[in-house]
Formats: sequence, C-alpha cells, structure tokens
Amino acid sequence: MERGPRAEVAVEEGLRPVADALRRRGYHVTGLHPEALRTAAAVVVRGQDESLMGIQTIRTEAPVINAEGRSAEEVVRDVEERLRLRT
Repeated sequence: MERGPRAEVAVEEGLRPVADALRRRGYHVTGLHPEALRTAAAVVVRGQDESLMGIQTIRTEAPVINAEGRSAEEVVRDVEERLRLRT
C-alpha cells in the first residue's frame, strides 16, 4: 500500500470533483468496491454510513475521510494529512 502521491485512494460514487482533484495531485483513484477497501491507502465517502456502502464484511486499515459538506480541496488536504500521519 503506497502512501504518497500515486497512492491508491478509493472514492465513493458521486464525488467526481474529489476524484478529479486527487488525480490532479497524482493519486490513483478507484471506485469504492471490496478490493479497493483492502488495497487503498485512503477511502473517501459522502457521509459516515455505518455499513460503508452496505459492505459490512470488509474491513479496511485505511483512514476513511468524510467528504460531506466539504470542498474537493479540503478533502484532498485531509487525505494528504492522514497519509502523512500514517508514515
């Protein structure tokens, strides 16, 4: 699991501005699916849903970042800070 730019970040559907901003910063963006939860360095969701998109049997060691009510730039800064703290 790579942690710097080019790290994989799983982004929930409907957060295209966030996904685009992450790509511009050099991150590899994937959709939110079970494999991504196992391999992503960070996960971005629209809100803090208890079941994380209904996927209750999958666990992730990656930080989960809530994008609700925040700009794409704010979310990208949060992703970068969280990944920095994990290294």
